[in-house]
Amino acid sequence: MSSTSTVVPSTCDLCDAHKAELGQGFQVLPPHYQDYGGLTRFAGTVSTVQCFEDNSRVKEAVNSPGEGRVLVVDGGGSLKRSLVGGLLAAAAAQNGWSGIVVHGAVRDRAELAASQVGIRALALIPMATDRRDQGLRDIAVCLGGTWIKPGDWLLADEDGMIVMEKPPEG
Repeated sequence: MSSTSTVVPSTCDLCDAHKAELGQGFQVLPPHYQDYGGLTRFAGTVSTVQCFEDNSRVKEAVNSPGEGRVLVVDGGGSLKRSLVGGLLAAAAAQNGWSGIVVHGAVRDRAELAASQVGIRALALIPMATDRRDQGLRDIAVCLGGTWIKPGDWLLADEDGMIVMEKPPEG
C-alpha cells in the first residue's frame, strides 16, 4: 500500500473519523474517477504534475524513484489525449510508485490493469499525448475543486479517494 508496513484504514473509516475536519486538512475527491490499474487500493505521499495534453513531466516522474508515493496529475480534465499508458504504468510500478491519479485520460486498459500500480483517471482515450517538454512538477494542483499539495497523503480504495495533510496515526 505504501512504503510503510502499517495497516491503513478504509476511506469510509477515515471519513467517519475525520468528517469534522472536512475541508480543513481532510478532503474527499469527487467520484468522477474510474479504476484502471492493477491495484485497487493504494496510498502514499503525494507528488504532483500539472500539464495539458503533454505528458513530458509525467514520464519524468514515473521514471524516477517512487518510494511508495502517489503521483497526482492535473491534466486540466482534458479527454482529448492520454497522459498515462501501458509503458508509463509499467515504469511507475518498476520504480516503486504506489499509484497514479489523472485528472484527464489514460489509455491501454489491458496493460494498465496488468501493472502493479493503482491508476485512477476520468476516462480512456486511445490518442497519445503530444510531447512538447511542458508542464510543472510538485506544485499545488486542483482536481475537480479539490486542492492537493505535494507532501499530502492520498488513499484510494474501492469506495473512493481521500486526501489528508498527513497519514492517519495507527
